[in-house]
Amino acid sequence: MTVVSRFAPSPTGNLQLGNIRTALIAYLFARKANGKFILRIDDTDLERSKAEYTENIKRDLTWLDMTWDEYHHQAGREKEYNAARDKLIASNRVYPCYETEEELALKRKVQLGRGQPPIYDRAALKLTDEQKQKYHDEGRKPHYRFMLNHAPIIWEDHVRGRVELNGKDFSDPVLIREDGSPLYHLCSVVDDIEYGVTHIVRGEDHVSNTAFHIQMIEALGAKPPEFAHLPLMFDDEGKKLSKRAGSLAISAIRDEEGFEPITPAAFLSRLGTSKPIEPFQDIQDVIDNFDITTFSRANPRFIFEDMVHLNAKIVHSMSFEKAKERLAEIGIDNNITEEFWNVARQNLTFLRDVSDWVRVAKGPVTPIISDTGFADDALALLPSAPWDTSTWTNWVNAVKEKTGRKGKELFMPLRQALTGMDHGPEMANLLPLIGYERAKARLAGNAE
Repeated sequence: MTVVSRFAPSPTGNLQLGNIRTALIAYLFARKANGKFILRIDDTDLERSKAEYTENIKRDLTWLDMTWDEYHHQAGREKEYNAARDKLIASNRVYPCYETEEELALKRKVQLGRGQPPIYDRAALKLTDEQKQKYHDEGRKPHYRFMLNHAPIIWEDHVRGRVELNGKDFSDPVLIREDGSPLYHLCSVVDDIEYGVTHIVRGEDHVSNTAFHIQMIEALGAKPPEFAHLPLMFDDEGKKLSKRAGSLAISAIRDEEGFEPITPAAFLSRLGTSKPIEPFQDIQDVIDNFDITTFSRANPRFIFEDMVHLNAKIVHSMSFEKAKERLAEIGIDNNITEEFWNVARQNLTFLRDVSDWVRVAKGPVTPIISDTGFADDALALLPSAPWDTSTWTNWVNAVKEKTGRKGKELFMPLRQALTGMDHGPEMANLLPLIGYERAKARLAGNAE
């Protein structure tokens, strides 16, 4: 069997990390099995769906290097959905209901008041033809529900293990609105059947939907796919992860935060598993090391700072060739040498931070000099070019002997004068990049 998975977002907003986690696991599952990955835009909600969000979804997945093999829209497929509706009506699995929202809300309130679960009572099935005609004459249009079999619904979940539910514990789900338009359940099932989806990855909040869909797929004469329900991500306070002022949008992760494309994939592919999070360098590494059986049923804690830390580790291990390529992609002058990259990369959290170290090495830098006498002594002892990684040690030893300083009182004033900072790469590596002329000018207190 060829594995076919899908990601089916609604284009009603930008993708968040929660959406991406679902898409990523579905993508990795298919790719690890050499299967097919489908991107399906669930855009039947014409009022809320926007073309710009569809384009953003495709842009986000492309940036994450998550390619798709097929691309589909739900809009324009009314013929297929109506055919499935008619088939279910003909087999007495879909039936019309005439209650208004207010009447349904009152029923639920009464049931709850009696300590009963708020399950639809199927009163519509008891209506006579005369009662139905009366509703029609009043101008009341029906919505349509799928009649669940009151029987066990069982499947082996790739994350949750054996799941056992029963149709009698749920309300019959609504498939068709009063205006005749199909709802999520019907559209999703019809498309999964037609496109040959064999494995569906979704959040654990869809478990009841899966129960509905299994019966619907069987009622339409097809075989249900396999399922994997991921536990929802929680924040560092143990609460369900929510949108944090847009900072969890992939567009913000990319454009504002400056993460590497591989970072969200490397992070989310291991979050909530029994394996450690690793600084993978490309999506193929993530695919090769993916194993859905390692996911726990516990809700994983998403801590933003942990992903920042991972991004730093990915940058630290990035090759010079990859760094040059990425710097060009993000629009930063990549006229740096391999020597410079190897010095600077261990001090970077985000790749764009390399600009700060280019400035430190090449200027302009405003020297910090608190003791001009010490700076003059250091300048007088500055070795002549050419310099290498041994130059710093030799120079510092000479300054130490001349001034009697040692430790932080020796090293910090030299770093501040040469870089205008009190931290950064090892000075033994950085000094040759600064060069004799710039070092001489900075020790003299000249900004350049």
